[in-house]
Amino acid sequence: MVLGYILFWLVCVWLLAVLARRILGVPVGWTRTVIFGLVLVGSDYPLLLFVAHRSGLAVGNRLVGSPAAAGVVSFLTIAWTFTLGLAVLVIFEAILPTGTVPGPTTLWRRWRAQRRRTRRYAVIVGVAARYGLGRFFRPGVRTRYPADPGLAQTAVALRRALQDGGVTFVKLGQTLSTRRDLLPLTLTTELSKLQSQVEPAPWPEIEQAITTGLGREIDAVFRTIDPTPLAAASVGQVHRAQLVDGRDVVVKVQRPAARRQITADLDIILRLARRLDRVTAWAQTLGLRRLAEGFAESLREELDYTVELDNTRAIAAGLAATDRIVVPETFPDVSSPTVLVMTQLDGASVADAAEPGGLLTTLAPTERHELADDILGSVLRQIIVTGVFHADLHPGNLLIRSDRTVGLLDFGNVGRLDRVARSTLGLLLSAIERDDPIAATNALIELLGRPDELDQRELERSVGELMVRYSIGGSGLGVFTALVRLVLAHRFAVPVQVAAAFRAMGALEGTLTLICPGFDLLASVRTVAGELMRAAFKPAAIKQALEGQLASMLPIVQRLPQRINKIVTDLEQGRFMINVRPLADRRDRDFVTGIAQQLMVTILAAAATVGAIMLLTSNNGPMLTPALRLYAFFGYALLFVGFVLGLRVLVLVFFRASRQ
Repeated sequence: MVLGYILFWLVCVWLLAVLARRILGVPVGWTRTVIFGLVLVGSDYPLLLFVAHRSGLAVGNRLVGSPAAAGVVSFLTIAWTFTLGLAVLVIFEAILPTGTVPGPTTLWRRWRAQRRRTRRYAVIVGVAARYGLGRFFRPGVRTRYPADPGLAQTAVALRRALQDGGVTFVKLGQTLSTRRDLLPLTLTTELSKLQSQVEPAPWPEIEQAITTGLGREIDAVFRTIDPTPLAAASVGQVHRAQLVDGRDVVVKVQRPAARRQITADLDIILRLARRLDRVTAWAQTLGLRRLAEGFAESLREELDYTVELDNTRAIAAGLAATDRIVVPETFPDVSSPTVLVMTQLDGASVADAAEPGGLLTTLAPTERHELADDILGSVLRQIIVTGVFHADLHPGNLLIRSDRTVGLLDFGNVGRLDRVARSTLGLLLSAIERDDPIAATNALIELLGRPDELDQRELERSVGELMVRYSIGGSGLGVFTALVRLVLAHRFAVPVQVAAAFRAMGALEGTLTLICPGFDLLASVRTVAGELMRAAFKPAAIKQALEGQLASMLPIVQRLPQRINKIVTDLEQGRFMINVRPLADRRDRDFVTGIAQQLMVTILAAAATVGAIMLLTSNNGPMLTPALRLYAFFGYALLFVGFVLGLRVLVLVFFRASRQ
């Protein structure tokens, strides 16, 4: 008996919850609708008893009115109780839309994550305070860093703080050191000193990481592997090895704890960037939030070695046979997201080779200039011709080899340009080669898009001044870094990949200066870009491009006479019509339909409410109960309809706003 009673009330609760969702017309959360049903079921009997006494239908626990009148009043009471419950449900939906309140499991996970994040926050804030950087976290703080006399000390403090911050913050500093388009030279120079050399992980830990990453035992892949790392960095380390077929390779292994640490730190960096962007002027000026998001995306890609493998193969495929750049061969069959196997390139980094007694010092000045020219030509060919280029060309990623070739390393950061961007960038370099600021300005606008309120004449003058300054061997900032600053000053929005191409060229300028001191990048760019553009505009190339365009247009050209004839005939016979379908798109139709439905429901709700008020204020009509007139009963019923319709309109508005 008790079980049947419980099941009956549970069914009532479920039916009330379903009815509430159907009336409101939106997927309100089941948890709150079930709670709503439980409250209604529990409160119905006391409310019915109260209304029966107030309307004169009951005295004590005894019914004194007619059963029909009692049934009608009971129905109206239950309906209004249901409606008031719906109103509370709508208020909750407006304040806390469905999905904004997490469940118990999610709350527990978030609490644990927040506790770990708070501990890490405390460490980071402590490091910043120890080096005197806490003042930059205060709301409203401003800094005039280009003219700040204490900028050099701030740069040193920032470098040390990032060094103590750990893996992710070191990499953040290394990334910021390449952003001379946004940061002053003093900061970028100091941040470029950041090194992520760390103690190598124990071999058993790395051995387990290789086995887990490859999904098989090491002996099944490698004949030998050196437990002593060739190099150790914050994210991974490299070991010499030999495949089972006897080929010598190097194995790049991701540290097991690196992903977890970097993921946690990236979450903190993004939160800090959003907060600083909201409360400080200097973060808004630098676009700190956008910088942090770009850094996070790049670092997440770097954690996936399959991305680096694909990038390596793409760069290798784009190299010309005459290039002096060598890319290591990769082995996809024995690689994974955490293990990358490739051939080892011998040689010394540009930074080491430029030191006294290094390989570069044994070359004649003409050989060094020729080597720099070849590297520049290869990189420009990657950017303009193939569209896939190495975007992190600092001195540590280029090896000078004994046979005068150059080895390229670390393909975690690779840029890609589509055909239109490559062509426009080529036109920009061609305009620079011809000293034509007007053509260069037009190419910039085509490449980046015209910003609002652009003063094109002022931009032309700025581009012309930049060309003149660097045509006589300008120093300091670098032509490509200066170009990026120029377009930012004119409020251009630089696409990510175009900015990567400019940054790659800016970083390459410093590398080429080490290879050949006094190297004139702009003069060499003019020469190489001129050769590339002349090759692109050879008669054979132009003929091929025109043939392709004509082939694509051939179906249109074939149908053109018929279409012209039909238009002329329709004009002669007065049958020419233009068919416009403003609501052809389904989304437009849905929008208009939704607005019309809301308008109609609003009108019905208003009409029902007005009619209910008229009935409730009427003193005429027969008495349904000793205290309730029949017209008043109809008024309450009609008011119930208007109230429900009004709630439906409100909840639909709140639901749409929360989804947008």
